[in-house]
Amino acid sequence: MKTRGAIHPRVAEYAEKEAGDLAGALGLPARGYTEEEAEERRAAYGANALEGRPEDTVAHRLRRAFVNPFSVVLFVLAGISFVTDVLLASNYSRDVTTAAIILSMLLVGGSVRFVQELRSKRVADRLTGLMATTVPAWREGRWQELPSAELVVGDRVRLSAGDRVPADLRLTAAQELFVTQSVLTGESAILEKTARPLPKSENRPLAQYHNIAFMGSAVVGGSGEGIVLAVGPDTVYGGFSAGGPDRKNGFDRGANSIAWVLIRFMAVLVPVVFIACGLTKGDWLSAFLFALSVAVGLTPELLPMVTSACLAKGAAAMERKQTVVRQVNAMQGFGSMDLLCVDKTGTLTGDSVELEYYMDVLGNESRRTLELAYLNSLYHTGVKNHLDSAILRCREMPGLGGQLIARSEDCPKLDELPFDYERRCVSVLVQEGGQPLLILKGSVDEVCRRCAWVEYQGRRIPAEGGLSDAHAVVDEMLEDGMKVLAVAY
Repeated sequence: MKTRGAIHPRVAEYAEKEAGDLAGALGLPARGYTEEEAEERRAAYGANALEGRPEDTVAHRLRRAFVNPFSVVLFVLAGISFVTDVLLASNYSRDVTTAAIILSMLLVGGSVRFVQELRSKRVADRLTGLMATTVPAWREGRWQELPSAELVVGDRVRLSAGDRVPADLRLTAAQELFVTQSVLTGESAILEKTARPLPKSENRPLAQYHNIAFMGSAVVGGSGEGIVLAVGPDTVYGGFSAGGPDRKNGFDRGANSIAWVLIRFMAVLVPVVFIACGLTKGDWLSAFLFALSVAVGLTPELLPMVTSACLAKGAAAMERKQTVVRQVNAMQGFGSMDLLCVDKTGTLTGDSVELEYYMDVLGNESRRTLELAYLNSLYHTGVKNHLDSAILRCREMPGLGGQLIARSEDCPKLDELPFDYERRCVSVLVQEGGQPLLILKGSVDEVCRRCAWVEYQGRRIPAEGGLSDAHAVVDEMLEDGMKVLAVAY
């Protein structure tokens, strides 16, 4: 079983296997699939498409709009009213008003909901269509450009810089492969991917699957090859984008409970009224019609239409704010919120970072800190992340930018040690005043762990006494939601 937005068990299993063992374990032919074999795989594991899910079809949305306990009650009452007022009535007393009003309320309420959800579906499908790309796949003994929707489990595909990962892949080869998974996590970090197997573990975070390229991720550098392990709704991205099975929220449960209360009242009251009137007056047809009137009077015919209209109006308002509401019932959740907090930076922002402060160990503005960070970001040749871009934008600042550019001209690069996820820092060697200068930039803990001295206003003191003050400054900034880097030389 795979929960919504979770990693498929097949992906987790093969992430712990050697890349060379995948072909044998999955029974993959060396020449790649033929069209017939691909169709068999598609039938066995599903298609690589996010649209067309059962809960996303027009028929399902039509049923959801018109079939619910309230609608069933009204439809039954309309049917009984039509039989008694039209079919069983004389030519002079036929009256279709009651049945027509009830059916009109049903039709208007359901149509409003259906049309709004259909509009949202078209927008969501267009967004999903952005994932549709072509990808080099190994089929019938040669590399072919295939639409990503035609990929099946077991296909071997190639990735290169600028590509969008078309499915959940187990990487079999990676050359300096860096990706961003912000579409899944909202985080702007650049992750390095390798083909090494993972150690056995349970409940591993998404970011630790370094040998899995997840659908929707963007390749920002390098190249690689991989084998498709999950497609369509089985992918992590597919789990997030799918609405999943209809889950009844509090609003749905409340509306259904009202309908069931009315049904219970009718089940008890209507027979009692019918029998009592029939026994006392002896006219059983009149008793039946009176009991039917009681049932109609108990039912608020306008409630489904008013509810659908209000929810659809809220969904339309959200649409004007560029928010897609896939199910109009979700609007009651929005309406009941006082404050919505989302812990995903890249989701609500423009996925960019701004440089706010450049400080010494006591939190005072330090031009020297900015110069060292600028040289490090300028000269290192690894994948440029959002933090480096924010630092490099300082050269566009009036007055300060010219000094930084002049500083880089006076300090040419000699060598570098690029970033990796074990060191968690970048080292750049430059020449300053005829002497080599090594500049280190990275996470606060990793950089501080390497420092024996702390500099403040040109004076150096042992790190044991100075780092505690630096950590106090860092902790205060972290509480304000900032990302903090440390620079050493």
